[in-house]
Amino acid sequence: MTQATRATIADIAPRVARGEIRSERVTDECLAQIAALNPRLNAFITVTADAALAAAREADREIAAGQSRGALHGIPLSLKDLIDQAGVPTTAASRVRADHVARRDAPIVARLREAGAVFVGKTNLHEFAFGTTNEDSRWGPARHPLDDARSPGGSSGGSAVAVSTAMSFGSVGTDTGGSVRIPASACGLTGLKPGWNELPADGVIPLSRQLDHVGPLARSVVDAWLLFEAMRGSPRSAGEELEGPSVRGLKLGVLDHYFFERMDVDVENVVRGAGERLRSAGAQLSEVIVPHARDIAPVYLHMVLADGAAYHATELARHGERYTAPVRLRLEMGRYVLGEDYARALRGRDVLRHAVEKALVGVDALLLPTLPIAAPVLGQASVVVRGGTESVRSAMLRCTQLFNLTGHPAITMPCGHTKSGLPVGLQLVGGLGRTNDLLCVARSVESALDAAR
Repeated sequence: MTQATRATIADIAPRVARGEIRSERVTDECLAQIAALNPRLNAFITVTADAALAAAREADREIAAGQSRGALHGIPLSLKDLIDQAGVPTTAASRVRADHVARRDAPIVARLREAGAVFVGKTNLHEFAFGTTNEDSRWGPARHPLDDARSPGGSSGGSAVAVSTAMSFGSVGTDTGGSVRIPASACGLTGLKPGWNELPADGVIPLSRQLDHVGPLARSVVDAWLLFEAMRGSPRSAGEELEGPSVRGLKLGVLDHYFFERMDVDVENVVRGAGERLRSAGAQLSEVIVPHARDIAPVYLHMVLADGAAYHATELARHGERYTAPVRLRLEMGRYVLGEDYARALRGRDVLRHAVEKALVGVDALLLPTLPIAAPVLGQASVVVRGGTESVRSAMLRCTQLFNLTGHPAITMPCGHTKSGLPVGLQLVGGLGRTNDLLCVARSVESALDAAR
């Protein structure tokens, strides 16, 4: 792997824009990584090598002619195989969609294409995004880049593996309960769930339209910002900087209690240590609470199960045997959610949204863990946490699903490693409709944590 493929988008984009390094070379290096690593890590379902190289050559011609489109021009990206790319299958990692080929780009893909991005392929996921470990897939599980016996997290696990191993410079995932942030945290990346409806979800197979978010997985906060802006239709120039406030005086509200109660002790020590490093750098940390936090899981489950069952009702009736057994079971459970329970869940969502807004009063962002555990072993049903044992699925969703319910933007970034060397993520949450403000805060936090290492 060369220096080019280890770089961030922010590192390499100015060099591509100046013609110092050709997009074709960068793309070829990513494709070489895919060829070398994908047989073991299973990150990609479909690799579009010929189309990617053709797009890279076209990017090189445009750049040479002085027609640079910005920071993503000629940069290799991947797409979670839940998102439509014209002429390429959208399988959702399921036999149910074996014959589907997308007729047009999803709007976010069209915007990235307009920004000059090069697409190298579609990444593996938990079937129909209905899981946190990426192991229930028609193509088998994606595997953690540091330990292939472990899960990379899900459902956007293939995307996380692709970015962390230089198979692509960034990826687009989806997040219904944490499915961008969970694998980003597990694999030592930055993952952004923008605020509700800030990016269009058209052309993306839904799990729950009320909870689904689209967002980038990247190697840095700046890269996540560059991808987010391009998906908004406002691509940034190569070399453009993201300015954050001074970390000295930054006000962060630590969501303690529920969000730290059932954690792996090693992970908790890393997250709390990151908080202390920020405090030492001059940030002001204060404890805040979200009332009714113990209602998060039932509110979330009643919504996601019912919404998923409604979308899949016809296929479940016709071709139920084509689903993996665990995903089929979850979808069938959704058939038994009562209307009154769903109505209560909608009211509960409003209560929780108000509670998060109240917690944000007087602070620049909320701070909490992303994952209470490190990447679990594939097939592992439960994990030991402080206070007992927890199912892997419940543990992985515990700190992320609230912000799908409330629609607040949330970002994870690496903050250290467990004693066994597995990545740990720190999560920041911002105000409704203020994703760019959150990204600025995250940039400052990232810089402070990097300086303290």
